[in-house]
Amino acid sequence: MTKEFKNISKVGFMLHNGGLDFKKISDDEYEYKTTLKDFHMNAAGVTHGGYIMSVLDSGMGTAAHQVIDGIAVTITLDIKFISGSKAGEEIIGYAKIKRKTRSLIFMQGELKSNGKTLATSEGIWKIL
Repeated sequence: MTKEFKNISKVGFMLHNGGLDFKKISDDEYEYKTTLKDFHMNAAGVTHGGYIMSVLDSGMGTAAHQVIDGIAVTITLDIKFISGSKAGEEIIGYAKIKRKTRSLIFMQGELKSNGKTLATSEGIWKIL
């Protein structure tokens, strides 16, 4: 649907942490991306797990907001870390809406870099 990414980080946490670009693929699928910086790395030189979690939470949360054209907050987010990434790499996230009720949105997510899966996630967002 949307052909180009749009920066969604106007204020707050993700803007402070490098920003996030976002686009709609279909009514229930969204894609987002960012480029890793040195300050996203942990002491071992790979992307900090907390940052990976934040990118998944922000990208999936933005997808939830698009579906309801309003606000939703994370109530659960389960993440499986699979592979590592390094500074300078672009990471691309995918969010898929699995189900939406009057009060909840259920989603799956995935984060990739250079064709390899970094992490997968499942979460529930509460519609406010």
